[in-house]
Amino acid sequence: MLGRSKAVGVGEALGILRSHYTPPEPGREEVSLHEALGRVLAADIISQIPLPEFPRSSMDGYAVFSADTFGASEQIPAYLKLAGEVVMGEAALHPISHGEAIAIPTGGMLPDGADAVVMLEHTQTLDAGELEIIRPVAPGENVVQPGDDIKAGEVAFTRGHMLRPQDLGALAGIGTTRVPVFKRPKLAIINTGSEIVPADRTPRPGQVRDVNSYTLAGLVRLAGAIPVLKGIFRDEYGPIREAVESAISECDAVALTGGSSVGNQDLTAKIINDLGNPGVIVHGVSVKPGKPVIIGVVGGKPVFGLPGHPVAVAVCFNLFLRPLLKEISGEIDPLEHMGISGVRVVEARMARNYSSVPGREDHLGVMLKKGDDELWAYPVLGKSGLIFTLVKAHGTTVIPADRPGIAKGEKVIVRLFD
Repeated sequence: MLGRSKAVGVGEALGILRSHYTPPEPGREEVSLHEALGRVLAADIISQIPLPEFPRSSMDGYAVFSADTFGASEQIPAYLKLAGEVVMGEAALHPISHGEAIAIPTGGMLPDGADAVVMLEHTQTLDAGELEIIRPVAPGENVVQPGDDIKAGEVAFTRGHMLRPQDLGALAGIGTTRVPVFKRPKLAIINTGSEIVPADRTPRPGQVRDVNSYTLAGLVRLAGAIPVLKGIFRDEYGPIREAVESAISECDAVALTGGSSVGNQDLTAKIINDLGNPGVIVHGVSVKPGKPVIIGVVGGKPVFGLPGHPVAVAVCFNLFLRPLLKEISGEIDPLEHMGISGVRVVEARMARNYSSVPGREDHLGVMLKKGDDELWAYPVLGKSGLIFTLVKAHGTTVIPADRPGIAKGEKVIVRLFD
């Protein structure tokens, strides 16, 4: 076991976890598109049809033979006979012949024989049922051809893709209304601490309301997983051990809040070790806040002991649990495979000097303000037990372990909160 005196770096901690734990293949289910937002596809989706399925106009105007417009100009217009109109949602009543033009709305189905659409702005209707055209069009101009969006037999989405709103619309467009998805991973949340009381109860002196269960459950949902709230437990070995055993049997991972620091009430590490090998694999990471975090593996499942302070809970979740839950969910993020984080980030300048301790990765909450056509990051200072420091911050910036701090005016990358 790595003790507090041998705290490891964030990357090393993740490497140790991966060496002891391999996520199993997630279960599968089928859901409707209305239930599919944020779900991860369990199989490739292949379009059975081209989209669009028919040639259609991309402009309001007139369907024509393009050759009939060649050479048209304001000085020497082309004149075509008006031969009807296309009604939205219906096919043209008859094919077009040379010398004819048929009125067509945006999205209307091109009549047989037509190969282009003249924009309405480049035409004028004459009293004799004729159309005057002052600009020529090339074959295919202002026309969306069948398969321009996607071709029949083409892979629309690959296994591991997390479905976004635009993806649901695309699936509906190709007639796929039910999709195979991986089941959402479940994270058990066990809140420990004799001083913790439910949020709807008035605490007595020395007691505090449960904050971490709500914060952690929200973070779990944003990560696409399901939080399973096991309750609040006093600092007693037996009940906490029983809760952890139950959580391991029914969930994919377990997170305990509180009980990760050194002291008489430090039960988390003992329980994890007592429940089976390898037990605790990391106890202490060189990060602020969150240094006393515990990482263990029991029964083939990861168990985390998170610090009791809310800010440390959020930082440790984003460092360790969020990427783990994404992996357990079966998601394959193409941005991460290209070396780009899928998390929203912005560049800003530091508004004041901030010193850090070399050898420790410092996660600093910052508030963003606009000034001089640039964003400025103002540190939101406060102890890690103060939840409203998270509320006031727009995101966090990281001071690497090899830096003594950040100077005023220096550019930083701010990871925005979801």
